[in-house]
Amino acid sequence: MPDVTKTVPEAAAEDAAVAAAGGALPEPNKPEKTRSLWGDAWQDLRRSWIFLVSAALIVLLLLITFFPGWFTGANPTTGDLAKHFLQKPKLGNFFSADWLGYDQQGRSVYARVVYGARASIAVGFGTTVAVTVVGGLVGMIAGYFGGIVDSVLSRLTDVFFGIPFLLGTMVFLTSFQDRTTWIVIGALSFFGWTQIARVMRGAVITTKQSDYVHAAKALGASTPRIMFRHILPNTLAPVIVVATISLGIYISAEATLSYLGLGLNGVSWGNDISDGGNQIRVAQWIMLYPSIMLIVTVLAFIMLGEAVRNALDPKMR
Repeated sequence: MPDVTKTVPEAAAEDAAVAAAGGALPEPNKPEKTRSLWGDAWQDLRRSWIFLVSAALIVLLLLITFFPGWFTGANPTTGDLAKHFLQKPKLGNFFSADWLGYDQQGRSVYARVVYGARASIAVGFGTTVAVTVVGGLVGMIAGYFGGIVDSVLSRLTDVFFGIPFLLGTMVFLTSFQDRTTWIVIGALSFFGWTQIARVMRGAVITTKQSDYVHAAKALGASTPRIMFRHILPNTLAPVIVVATISLGIYISAEATLSYLGLGLNGVSWGNDISDGGNQIRVAQWIMLYPSIMLIVTVLAFIMLGEAVRNALDPKMR
């Protein structure tokens, strides 16, 4: 241990003597760099096998979504009745049109599984972005202003929260004959923003009591600057966690609506699962492989949300 009884001149003289003798002076202790919440979270995520596995699956799903031609050259909508569904899958022909067999209309099950990812991922991401923006704005305004504004927006949130999510979406979609991706996203977003709004409202109420927010007000900062420069960055953590987990839920909701005949009018895992249910006794693969892809996709996003929650929540450290 260093001798704390030495005076400054004595310590300086000793260091000079050590340097003259060719010795090395001890390096002063450098203060450790403090990491932010996001820096700590990234360090935890890099060591989490749940995050690594889920991230790898999601990257693969995104590649399938944006570049389906890399994985199959077959057309998912072209049928050939000569290739009946009673012809069993040829599991040895990897990535070929007959790898996972054919459905009752002679369409490649593998091609439909690949192209079905585009619809499910698009609806999931689109709905997540919409509900995060709408719910985040509603929750931020309600939590920041309080009073009558908070009361009105909170009661509005309670009204939408009381409507069953799937039932309300089904009623909404029955009024449309041509249900495109944007219409399904709009229906899911119309009834799905309430949870994000509640999470954001609670985070804003806690954050606006911080000293840096009071200091910004005292310095004359405008309300938009305080909300988006000081409050928003410090309330994103719980919102990101809820949004990540909800993404998988919206993908499963789209598949459920398509299974019931109220979802997308096109290639979709839900539509294929519904069609395969009629042939489950003689051609189980028509329903099996879309179901596996749906399960893997939803599980990947839920695992990612769980890993992010563990990394951002100090109580989980």
